[in-house]
Amino acid sequence: MQEPTFLILAALAAQPLHGYGIVQSVLDLSAGDVRLKPGTLYGALDRLAEEKLILVDREEAVEGRLRRYYRLSDSGAGALNVEIDRLRKRAAAAEEQLRQRPGIVPGLSFAYPGEC
Repeated sequence: MQEPTFLILAALAAQPLHGYGIVQSVLDLSAGDVRLKPGTLYGALDRLAEEKLILVDREEAVEGRLRRYYRLSDSGAGALNVEIDRLRKRAAAAEEQLRQRPGIVPGLSFAYPGEC
Protein backbone atom coordinates (compact mmCIF):
# COMPACT_ATOMS: atom_id res chain seq x y z
CA MET A 1 0.00 0.00 0.00
CA GLN A 2 1.38 3.40 -0.95
CA GLU A 3 1.85 5.96 1.82
CA PRO A 4 -0.82 8.40 0.55
CA THR A 5 -3.38 5.57 0.44
CA PHE A 6 -2.44 4.46 3.94
CA LEU A 7 -2.75 8.00 5.26
CA ILE A 8 -6.10 8.61 3.53
CA LEU A 9 -7.52 5.43 5.06
CA ALA A 10 -6.10 6.40 8.45
CA ALA A 11 -7.61 9.89 8.13
CA LEU A 12 -11.04 8.35 7.56
CA ALA A 13 -10.75 5.79 10.36
CA ALA A 14 -12.28 7.96 13.08
CA GLN A 15 -14.94 9.91 11.19
CA PRO A 16 -16.22 10.90 7.76
CA LEU A 17 -14.35 13.79 6.16
CA HIS A 18 -14.61 15.88 3.02
CA GLY A 19 -11.65 16.50 0.71
CA TYR A 20 -10.11 19.44 2.55
CA GLY A 21 -10.58 17.65 5.88
CA ILE A 22 -8.74 14.62 4.48
CA VAL A 23 -5.88 16.82 3.24
CA GLN A 24 -5.56 18.41 6.70
CA SER A 25 -5.77 15.09 8.52
CA VAL A 26 -3.10 13.54 6.27
CA LEU A 27 -0.88 16.55 6.91
CA ASP A 28 -1.34 16.08 10.67
CA LEU A 29 -0.87 12.29 10.58
CA SER A 30 2.36 12.67 8.60
CA ALA A 31 3.69 15.49 10.81
CA GLY A 32 3.63 17.76 7.77
CA ASP A 33 5.58 15.41 5.50
CA VAL A 34 2.74 14.48 3.11
CA ARG A 35 0.79 17.24 1.37
CA LEU A 36 -1.84 15.80 -0.93
CA LYS A 37 -2.54 17.75 -4.09
CA PRO A 38 -6.15 17.80 -5.32
CA GLY A 39 -5.43 15.58 -8.34
CA THR A 40 -3.70 13.00 -6.17
CA LEU A 41 -6.42 13.11 -3.53
CA TYR A 42 -9.43 12.83 -5.80
CA GLY A 43 -7.81 10.18 -7.98
CA ALA A 44 -7.07 8.15 -4.86
CA LEU A 45 -10.58 8.67 -3.49
CA ASP A 46 -12.11 7.47 -6.77
CA ARG A 47 -9.88 4.39 -6.76
CA LEU A 48 -10.53 3.62 -3.09
CA ALA A 49 -14.29 3.98 -3.63
CA GLU A 50 -14.10 1.67 -6.65
CA GLU A 51 -12.21 -0.86 -4.50
CA LYS A 52 -14.93 -0.47 -1.82
CA LEU A 53 -12.36 0.59 0.79
CA ILE A 54 -14.20 3.88 1.31
CA LEU A 55 -17.81 4.93 0.81
CA VAL A 56 -19.54 8.22 0.19
CA ASP A 57 -21.09 9.06 3.54
CA ARG A 58 -23.10 12.09 2.47
CA GLU A 59 -23.12 15.14 0.23
CA GLU A 60 -24.06 18.67 1.11
CA ALA A 61 -24.19 21.96 -0.75
CA VAL A 62 -21.90 24.63 0.69
CA GLU A 63 -21.87 28.06 -0.97
CA GLY A 64 -23.28 26.57 -4.15
CA ARG A 65 -20.69 23.78 -4.34
CA LEU A 66 -21.18 20.12 -3.56
CA ARG A 67 -19.13 18.86 -0.62
CA ARG A 68 -18.79 15.09 -0.51
CA TYR A 69 -17.92 13.32 2.73
CA TYR A 70 -16.19 9.95 2.66
CA ARG A 71 -16.01 7.27 5.33
CA LEU A 72 -13.95 4.14 5.80
CA SER A 73 -15.82 0.94 4.89
CA ASP A 74 -15.49 -2.26 6.90
CA SER A 75 -13.21 -3.71 4.22
CA GLY A 76 -11.20 -0.48 4.29
CA ALA A 77 -10.78 -0.81 8.06
CA GLY A 78 -9.62 -4.38 7.52
CA ALA A 79 -7.13 -3.32 4.86
CA LEU A 80 -5.84 -0.53 7.11
CA ASN A 81 -5.42 -2.98 9.98
CA VAL A 82 -3.47 -5.41 7.78
CA GLU A 83 -1.19 -2.59 6.62
CA ILE A 84 -0.60 -1.38 10.19
CA ASP A 85 0.42 -4.92 11.15
CA ARG A 86 2.70 -5.20 8.12
CA LEU A 87 4.39 -1.89 8.92
CA ARG A 88 4.87 -2.85 12.57
CA LYS A 89 6.58 -6.08 11.52
CA ARG A 90 8.85 -4.23 9.06
CA ALA A 91 9.73 -1.59 11.66
CA ALA A 92 10.50 -4.28 14.27
CA ALA A 93 12.76 -6.13 11.80
CA ALA A 94 14.58 -2.89 10.92
CA GLU A 95 14.95 -2.03 14.60
CA GLU A 96 16.44 -5.46 15.29
CA GLN A 97 18.96 -4.94 12.49
CA LEU A 98 19.85 -1.54 13.92
CA ARG A 99 20.36 -3.02 17.40
CA GLN A 100 23.13 -5.15 15.93
CA ARG A 101 25.04 -2.03 14.89
CA PRO A 102 27.64 -1.06 17.52
CA GLY A 103 26.93 2.17 19.36
CA ILE A 104 23.39 2.64 18.04
CA VAL A 105 20.34 2.80 20.28
CA PRO A 106 17.18 2.24 18.18
CA GLY A 107 14.60 4.97 18.48
CA LEU A 108 17.08 7.74 19.21
CA SER A 109 17.81 10.35 16.57
CA PHE A 110 21.44 10.72 15.70
CA ALA A 111 23.78 12.03 13.06
CA TYR A 112 27.18 10.67 12.29
CA PRO A 113 30.06 13.12 12.64
CA GLY A 114 30.39 15.00 9.38
CA GLU A 115 26.87 13.96 8.22
CA CYS A 116 23.95 16.35 8.45
